[in-house]
Amino acid sequence: MNEPVILLQGVSVRYRVPLERIRSFKEFTIKWLRRRMRYRDYWALREINLEVYRGQIVGVIGRNGAGKTTLLRVVARVVHPTVGRVRVRGQVAPLLSLGAGFQQDLTGRENILLNGVTLGYSRKDLLKRMNRIVEFSGIGTFIDLPLRTYSSGMRARLGFAIATDEMPDILLVDEVLAVGDVEFRQRCEERIEEYRQEGMTVLIVSHAPQILAKMCNQMVWLDGGRTAAMGSPGDVVGQYAASTGTAVAKA
Repeated sequence: MNEPVILLQGVSVRYRVPLERIRSFKEFTIKWLRRRMRYRDYWALREINLEVYRGQIVGVIGRNGAGKTTLLRVVARVVHPTVGRVRVRGQVAPLLSLGAGFQQDLTGRENILLNGVTLGYSRKDLLKRMNRIVEFSGIGTFIDLPLRTYSSGMRARLGFAIATDEMPDILLVDEVLAVGDVEFRQRCEERIEEYRQEGMTVLIVSHAPQILAKMCNQMVWLDGGRTAAMGSPGDVVGQYAASTGTAVAKA
């Protein structure tokens, strides 16, 4: 039976946002103990239903604050839904933020070992694959310099190269393809397509619908935490462009 590898049913995520500015941890503790903290509820996601199947590339678009990153965090099990059910089948490699888990004072090579271990790889295995990862990242001699000397694009290259050196079951990508140069973006797209043909599933967020439209076979448009549209890339991107008044190339 062809069951979805990612299944979200009625998923909502609520954050509690303080109504007043807290200047120190001491002030927070005093107010909390005296039960004087006042909050408002902010729903980052509301009643999201989503099914993603093996080998699909699903793009998620929307304005800032639409809930795109929260959606990825829910799938990665970094954030638990307030309401609803989440089921994920298989190994997940998350690229949820640029340089997440990287240490600024370590070299790129050292960060490959550190980040790779957090993804479940052994040090011995990472050492065997080190040269391949470095070559794909295209960082060159910077690989032996501290990460604080890297640009955001270089950090994105390194993170993507580590996470995709071996094919995970599910790859979660948040805005990485919008950072690198044209050549690297093309290499990323080629790797994703190659892995998709081998059965990898990709859930990718971007503010660049024109990039997603040519890569994905399904698109989701989030607006205010809700699903505004879902379907073929051409249809969803067209609706998004019409709503936002932007000129976006269709797939």
